[in-house]
Amino acid sequence: MLKSLFNWKVLVNLLVAIVVFVGLVWLTFRWLEYHTNHGQEVPVPNVVNKSVHDAVKILDDAGLEYDVDSANYDPKYRPFQVLQVYPSPGSRVKDGRTIRLRVNPRTWAQIAIPDVINKYSGLGFQRLDQVGLKVGDTIYEPSIQKDAILRILFKGNSVKPGTRIPRFSVIDVVVGSGPMRNISIPNVVGLSVKEARIVIAKSMFEVGLVDHEDGSKDESDIIYYQDPAAGDVRDQGMQIDLWASKKTPAELRAKIDQLNSLYRMKVDTSLPPVHYDEVPAHQEPSYDPVPVAPIPVPKKEVPKPEPVKPEATKPATTTENKPKTPASSTAANTGNSHKPAASTTPQQPAQKPKAKKVVVE
Repeated sequence: MLKSLFNWKVLVNLLVAIVVFVGLVWLTFRWLEYHTNHGQEVPVPNVVNKSVHDAVKILDDAGLEYDVDSANYDPKYRPFQVLQVYPSPGSRVKDGRTIRLRVNPRTWAQIAIPDVINKYSGLGFQRLDQVGLKVGDTIYEPSIQKDAILRILFKGNSVKPGTRIPRFSVIDVVVGSGPMRNISIPNVVGLSVKEARIVIAKSMFEVGLVDHEDGSKDESDIIYYQDPAAGDVRDQGMQIDLWASKKTPAELRAKIDQLNSLYRMKVDTSLPPVHYDEVPAHQEPSYDPVPVAPIPVPKKEVPKPEPVKPEATKPATTTENKPKTPASSTAANTGNSHKPAASTTPQQPAQKPKAKKVVVE
């Protein structure tokens, strides 16, 4: 078996295998030296504080690749100024090595404007400050939404929520100051419903009831009546009711008269105006007493005493059997008859007794 191992043919094959292996290794290293430019190193040029355009041109001339990384904006440096280079300037790198450049961006990173429209201004300002926006001027505009943010202006132009602008930008905010008082109502009679809506919205009023004469909802119908009337003064934000039709005002005269009787109240101006006298501040106003009618008091009925009938001085003779009365006793009784009887009723003046007929037998 040892003889077969040291046979010349086996030795030749083994020697050929070793030569092939060594040749492959040598070729591999040669290829690596050629591919990686072994021994061919170039220094990294110093492009710090240069503009990114100049730095890119220098790296291209040196045969180096580059990668630009935008850092956070720093207002102390110029826009597009190279702040840092990696590997550091002066280091020797292979030809074709990628050099990373840290560049100052042109401005702050862009952020989206938050949705603060129709929100309370205090909360809206706080939200804008949280995202890094600065509020410049606060412009007040008449609106029924008092103290609410109506619009956001950037460089004089209105921007919508979600628009991306640089961080720390200065924006102007339009805030509602409340409705204006005693504003004249615009005249929309003769306009279409669509045109009337635009006119009413520009005057800061709102469209209320829209009554179409034929029951449709055609925006091309012509307004023939409105309430309040044109020229009346109202506060902004009030509603204006409209009546529209495709007919002419002459055909709707009866309807217009009916609406006038409902919505146009006539005020009687024939009465003289009430005059008020001014009272000095140091003097208290005096008021005339108002005459009060006396309250009728019911009278109490006092019973009248019956008059005492005087007796006859002489005994009267009747058909009945009555004892005769002496004259003396009759006179005594007659004298006592003039005395009033004791009672609780008030005394009445003495009445003259009426004469009676006396029959003497």
